[in-house]
Amino acid sequence: MADRSRLALAAAPVHVSAQRRPAAGELHSALINGTRALHHDGNLVASREWFDRAFEAAEREHDGPGQALAAVGYGGLWVHEHRSVATRALTESRLRRALTLVDDDSPLAARLRARLSAEADYREGAHSRVFAAVEHARRLQDPVALAEALSLAHHCVMGPHQAHLRTRLVEELIETSLRTGRRGDLLVGLLWRTSDLLLVADSHADRSLRELQAMLQDQPHAAVGFIAQAMEVMRVIRSGDLAAAEEHANACAKAGQAVGDVDSIGWFGAHMIAINWYRGNLAELIPTLRELVNSPLLSTVDSSHLAALAVAAASAGDERLARGSLARLEGASWHQLPMTSSWLATMHGVIEAANLLGDTRTAAAAYDQLRPFAHLPIMASMGIACFGSAEHALGVAALTMGRDDQAVAHLEVAVHANHALQHWPAALLSRTRLAEVLWRQGEHTRADELLTLAREEAERLAMALPRSVEHIAQRPVTAVGRAAGMLSCERRGLRWHLRLGDHLAVLDGSKGMSYLASLIANPGFEISAVELAAGPGTAAESVNGSLTAGSSQPVLDEAAKRAYKARLSQLDDDIEEHEANNDLVRAERARAERGWLIEELAAVTGLGGRTRNFADAAERARISVGKAIRRAIAQVTAVDPVIGDHLRSYVRTGMRCCYMPR
Repeated sequence: MADRSRLALAAAPVHVSAQRRPAAGELHSALINGTRALHHDGNLVASREWFDRAFEAAEREHDGPGQALAAVGYGGLWVHEHRSVATRALTESRLRRALTLVDDDSPLAARLRARLSAEADYREGAHSRVFAAVEHARRLQDPVALAEALSLAHHCVMGPHQAHLRTRLVEELIETSLRTGRRGDLLVGLLWRTSDLLLVADSHADRSLRELQAMLQDQPHAAVGFIAQAMEVMRVIRSGDLAAAEEHANACAKAGQAVGDVDSIGWFGAHMIAINWYRGNLAELIPTLRELVNSPLLSTVDSSHLAALAVAAASAGDERLARGSLARLEGASWHQLPMTSSWLATMHGVIEAANLLGDTRTAAAAYDQLRPFAHLPIMASMGIACFGSAEHALGVAALTMGRDDQAVAHLEVAVHANHALQHWPAALLSRTRLAEVLWRQGEHTRADELLTLAREEAERLAMALPRSVEHIAQRPVTAVGRAAGMLSCERRGLRWHLRLGDHLAVLDGSKGMSYLASLIANPGFEISAVELAAGPGTAAESVNGSLTAGSSQPVLDEAAKRAYKARLSQLDDDIEEHEANNDLVRAERARAERGWLIEELAAVTGLGGRTRNFADAAERARISVGKAIRRAIAQVTAVDPVIGDHLRSYVRTGMRCCYMPR
């Protein structure tokens, strides 16, 4: 049969059948549109629809080359695009069927074999079959077949031990892309090159990302653009602007879903794990992680989310869940955990969980596995999330094992390496951990100095220091002037007065301050985020948060709503009276209270003034309450850093929030 594998730009004519039948026009159009969507526009959703239509048309017309072109196109750009059992089986059955319909020595057959080989190798953590497919494509000297095989092979060698293999592949891919006539091949090559540089902390990685972003700005390619956007989220996290990073992560997830990239869910999870890890709030993600680790949308070779669940559970004191997650990861042996693109991030989580659990056996095993990769940054996937230098994880493992001298050596290198990465949150944590070990060794002066620097950096980044350094209390606490005793919070008019020892902070009313006031009034007790968000009028039975995520309890009951509206009516009369008497001060106070009440009512009512229910709002409450409390603490810090530092240390947010003073 004639070879049709050199289907290039969508504008080029494609002859899919020697004798055109009535449906041939449909096949021709579907192949052209699918090729344009995939290789020019990078629209994975549209390309799958077109190639699916093309395959059915070619099947009806018994057009073997047409079926082959459609099957290859339906496979997509990346390996393992089709995650569910049904779609994966459909994709691979079409590829195998098409392979029987084309010339066995043709470039089109080579493209089919490369895709089948890559899919099998990827699932098994291997690469021998797809590398053989690359060699076969080289012998055929067909640039399209070779470019596709090179990219697929690159996707199968993403482990930390395979950088030398990736370098050769990507250089050849970029060169070959100049001969295929498909713009997408060059963009994919540049994307892989950027990923490779990020994974080894090359100093030119940012330059490569900027070059790729400039090309995408000139002419977008949605699939490559989504991954470049995910890399940019990682860079924002490293800069320490975690609030901006969360906004970027949400926008990136929407872009990934729009383009049809199945990794959009897992990568959003990775972004939120990193953001909440550096905020010190990873335990907030336990419900989400418990669901995500069993999602069929995750890559079959990605275990990093399960490791994150182990850390989150250990942080929350759920030892059973943490140990169960580690056991599930370990399987028969840690040596059998495949070294894929998520392996470093997984080992980072394993070590952090082991440290929280005091699990020296797991820490020792992970240390031995990670030691050869001390020089690398801990990256997830294609460089879309970064947890700093591997030296940090090794230092934490050594600390867990009681090898303090080794821990100091690793952590000192980690501080420097994280500075080189310009990963300021990671550098802060490495410095804090180093202070912890030095304190344990009796080097209190140096530990004090490091912890003082860490506190100053935490102020700038709005991060909380780990609880593991709270025992280094006396000297560092004095250094920042934290007052002893309990914090009190009292509302006077429209303002809140927070007092801690000799320190006083006076702030305007806000949602966040209302939440803080509830927590401070009940020290040591947990209150659900749902109950905090409900505010005045919640029919909660106890301070421990009897209002659950699954309840249909109204946020504001009818009696409270009537009281609010009556007060609003009274304030309208007061404003009118004060203005008539030219009492501008009282009029302004009444307007301020009226604005606050309107804001409170708007927050707890839906469209048309209907009262919101919490039946499906637990996650929304967690996010909004957490953000409001963090904003309020930042405002307190601006007024009195000592009280702000106290709040950051002892206020915990999540599905359940608390003020837990020592």
